[in-house]
Amino acid sequence: MSLIVQKYGGTSVGDVARIHNVAARVAACRARGDDLVVVVSAMAGETNRLLGLAAEMCSDADEREKDVLVATGEQVTVALLAIALKAAGCPAVSFLGHQVRIATDSAFGKARITSIDDSRIGAALAAGKVVVVAGFQGVDADDNMLAAAMHADGCEIYTDVEGVFTSDPRICPHARKLERISYDEMLELASLGAKVLQIRSVEFAKRYGVPLHVRSTFTDTEGTRVVEEEASMEDVLVSGVTYDRDEAKITLVRVPDQPGLAARVFGPIADANISVDMIIQNASADGTTDLTFTVPKADFRRALGLVEAHARDLGATGVRTDADVAKVSIVGLGMRSHAGVAAKMFRALADVGINIQMISTSEIKTSVVVDAKYVELAVRVLHDAFLGGGEGRG
Repeated sequence: MSLIVQKYGGTSVGDVARIHNVAARVAACRARGDDLVVVVSAMAGETNRLLGLAAEMCSDADEREKDVLVATGEQVTVALLAIALKAAGCPAVSFLGHQVRIATDSAFGKARITSIDDSRIGAALAAGKVVVVAGFQGVDADDNMLAAAMHADGCEIYTDVEGVFTSDPRICPHARKLERISYDEMLELASLGAKVLQIRSVEFAKRYGVPLHVRSTFTDTEGTRVVEEEASMEDVLVSGVTYDRDEAKITLVRVPDQPGLAARVFGPIADANISVDMIIQNASADGTTDLTFTVPKADFRRALGLVEAHARDLGATGVRTDADVAKVSIVGLGMRSHAGVAAKMFRALADVGINIQMISTSEIKTSVVVDAKYVELAVRVLHDAFLGGGEGRG
């Protein structure tokens, strides 16, 4: 008997018929003898509807209260799935975050799990029940650590696509499904805009050695396995091309180039729990420098307010912004051992007239910031350059 944690996203439980479909899948898995913990999101569109209500009440709603509001979407779904399972003759019980004591920090809107008390889940499993747990919810909002906390034999992520693709099939007609991908590559793709998996779920899977299987809720097709790195993976130059439209750029203009500048700029931003992505500081020629960085669009206004509040004290002559940018990235283990990957990327973009505004690299990825209107063209061009000829990993 294996312990399996299954996660179903919003599209998988988008209506009553789809919840019945999930219940049938869960019941079939349990009939094979596996213990099951099932994590579900809110029904598709429900979170946006709730956030829309908050926006109607206040343009800058309190983050804690938004979390309280949004968590009600998952409460509906866990109850409906448990009802469907019981009606099908499959013993089940639903739990909210506080009932299984999922403890998080207080970073409302993007809380991180600090611990999970799995005793109540274990007792329900021992009683022969399927355990249905609300995603997003925590004490003090999330679900990604359950498989690790329960020492699960595997974690299955169900979504509306058949696995992890070399790029977004909606904008890249040549994108194809990967049979397997390393934890590190998946971490990069998730952090760079790929929506299939959340970065924290991959982090925990890697840390605790939990195998991940990303697959479709609506077919029985084998999905993508997220696994430990294998030697053969480095033979492939690039395994994926991804993009992120959720970027905004802020530039402090002509700041005195002095020790401590970066700390004075980014200290207050960090204190506000705003994540900074890419940073460029131009070389100083006359004792001043331009300092440019990107933040998530959701945090753009807050970050800009902090920068503007300190701009005069920092000696800047002004602040420039651009919220109409996007980040495009290539990811692959093969980039460690192959020279010229970045040059090939830059050349492919230049050939179609796309200007690069910012560049960031790591051992297995290269990212560029471009004008948002070119993002789809950039993705297709880069996919064709690195993966279009059958170089991608099957």
